[in-house]
Amino acid sequence: MGHTLLCELGLFLLCTFPFNGHAEDAVLTSDPDWSTFFPGESVTFICDMKEGEVTDWEYKIKKDDKEFIPYNSHKTYPLQISSTYDSGNYQCCGRKRSSHDPKCSNVLSLTVSGRPKPTLTPGTTTISVGDTVRLTCSVERSDGWKYEWFRQTSDTEEVQLPTNDGHNKVISVSRGGIYRCRGGRGNPHFFTYISDDVTIHVTFPNKPVLRQQPYWSPTFSGEMITLTCEVSGGESTEWVYEWRRARSVVHHENKKYWKFRASESISGDYDCRRHLRDDSYSSTEWSEAITLSVSRRPRPTLTPGTTTISVGDTVRLTCSVERSDGWKYEWFRRTSDTNEVQLSTNDGQNKIISVSQGGIYRCRGGRGNPDFYTYSSDEVTIHITFLNKPVLSQQPYWSPTFSGEMITLTCEVSGGESTEWVYEWRRARSVVYRENKKYWKFRASESISGDYDCRRRLRDDSYSSTEWSDSFSLMILERPLSVLTVSPSWLSPGASVTLSCVVQHPSAGWRFYWYKALPDISDKFGSYIKELLPGSIDGTAQDSYIVHGQRDTAGYLCRAGRGDPVYHTVYSNPKFVWSGDFNPSASLTVNPDRAQHFTSDSVSLTCEGNSTEWRVRRFTDTSLLLCSFWGTMNGSTCNVHEFSTAVYWCESGSTFSNAVNITGQPVSRAESSSSLFHVLLIVGLFSGISLIILLLLFCHYKQSKDSCFVRSQSTSQSSATDHMTNQDEAEHNTYAALLHGDVSIYESIKSPEDENCVIYEVAI
Repeated sequence: MGHTLLCELGLFLLCTFPFNGHAEDAVLTSDPDWSTFFPGESVTFICDMKEGEVTDWEYKIKKDDKEFIPYNSHKTYPLQISSTYDSGNYQCCGRKRSSHDPKCSNVLSLTVSGRPKPTLTPGTTTISVGDTVRLTCSVERSDGWKYEWFRQTSDTEEVQLPTNDGHNKVISVSRGGIYRCRGGRGNPHFFTYISDDVTIHVTFPNKPVLRQQPYWSPTFSGEMITLTCEVSGGESTEWVYEWRRARSVVHHENKKYWKFRASESISGDYDCRRHLRDDSYSSTEWSEAITLSVSRRPRPTLTPGTTTISVGDTVRLTCSVERSDGWKYEWFRRTSDTNEVQLSTNDGQNKIISVSQGGIYRCRGGRGNPDFYTYSSDEVTIHITFLNKPVLSQQPYWSPTFSGEMITLTCEVSGGESTEWVYEWRRARSVVYRENKKYWKFRASESISGDYDCRRRLRDDSYSSTEWSDSFSLMILERPLSVLTVSPSWLSPGASVTLSCVVQHPSAGWRFYWYKALPDISDKFGSYIKELLPGSIDGTAQDSYIVHGQRDTAGYLCRAGRGDPVYHTVYSNPKFVWSGDFNPSASLTVNPDRAQHFTSDSVSLTCEGNSTEWRVRRFTDTSLLLCSFWGTMNGSTCNVHEFSTAVYWCESGSTFSNAVNITGQPVSRAESSSSLFHVLLIVGLFSGISLIILLLLFCHYKQSKDSCFVRSQSTSQSSATDHMTNQDEAEHNTYAALLHGDVSIYESIKSPEDENCVIYEVAI
């Protein structure tokens, strides 16, 4: 025998009671006899013995062949189903009180399932006004149900619908709304879950039409838009209007108008409908969709006929927003000196205007109510030009110009002298200076090299101007050096010395300034005090200067200057003329007093004369340094441990000693000692020969008006040591032929007439 029972525990349990015993012994039945039970429901087992009185028996219940309820006097047993664990095969057994021989019933199979959810099935979900639709609620594979029905709308709470006292499995409805159902059975009632929602829409036959006002395509972000949902009929009824975007409701309104500000994010397809205010599921159909395309706020294009016109002419300016209409345009003008003002125009679209003033122009478009405005257009600059072209010149005109010089640029324009003008100068086509006068005076620097041009404009209208002048190239270099040369480098006492000064990067306009270099003993770095030579306080036009009657070693400098105020070059490096003549007020002695020195020799250079402060200086091809840089100064003596080929002299105040050109040979001390004998032998031989030659030359000089000369010759410095006065070429060649070998000879021969005249200083 099959039975069904609904119970509630969240699971479905199927209970089946097949008859499996002997009818003549005992019968097990259930109440109710449903085929399926559910957790939460209850069932009563009834055990009926086929003989004797009820009181003659004791009863027990077995589940799955195990004792479930022990023997007792009750033939019925109520079971409250709590879970699927209550599923199983049940059987009852009875025994007489006077006997222990049991008799068992048939087996009932009890299956428990989870709590069910009914299925709600509509005949359709959309009906016209006045029609009805059948709704069916059912719980599968079980029976004994009665159904309850519920309705709600989006605006009202859910309520239970009144129905008849039958099963109510099928009902008919004519109102729109959200419907649900559930089943119940048993006593006390056991209820299923609530079914899923079913929405019934009641539609009106008149279909709405959706419109956009104003209708512009595209619409721009920021514009005000009005959507209108037009439906004919039913004006006396209270309606609610709905608008959808991409089939999702985005707005409700009691009026058929929806006004909002557009933005790019709301682009899409829109449709609308209306429904009864008190029944949101009784509505019209949705309208046909319209596409709303929203673009970012536009920028109009301003197009000039030209950007440069002559005085008295006009130019047409056109403003437009592409691919859209309905615009009226506003125009604005400003200058670099005035604020922007709106131009007065006619009441039309003002898409095209004509202007005759120079300035910066822009426009914008507006449309709608309230007005929606585009961005402002890019600016267009209109220039009014005068016919007379300026000429740019530089005063003074020197090329190149040097950093630090004062320059005056002049912008010459013929005519209009009575008008107030502003002058502009450009470098690399970028304005760098403005001036009310046509002159621009400034100090030059390397960073401002480049091409310059100029123009002039009216003071009260910066866009009414002349054309730009032709470009003028201004090349500016760093402050130049002056380079001094002296001739001769080695003096014959009383001879003339020629100073020559050259400016780096030759150019015009220079005057030359000549200085004597006087030692600054207080300066440990060995600088010189510069003393202007006679006649050069205002500079000389010539780039040379002659010093007459120079007897002693002396240092000179020069520099050049030009312009007003005077712009000077960098001072030249000091240059020297050297004299081998012993000056009574300052002299240099070398110890050991040998002609030959090696680079590893220790040598002492001693200054003597009318001073207590001395410094020793040396000159090489690459440097002019004090003793402190290459030796050790101790009082008036400079001790040298590593000797170099150079010219050496002493300095004190304004006094220079005689100069000595010493050659240092790169020979080690060991080699020098081992060859000392050979050196002494060679020195003795050459000394004898030299003495004979000197006596012959002395006699020759007595015959040549007792002239006196100084000769200093070095194998390493021919330019500095090969100068001769009052001697012909034959004598020079004879003398040069006798000077050879590795020995340096220093000799002084005095004339009877001039005991201070050094005849020879020879370094070989």
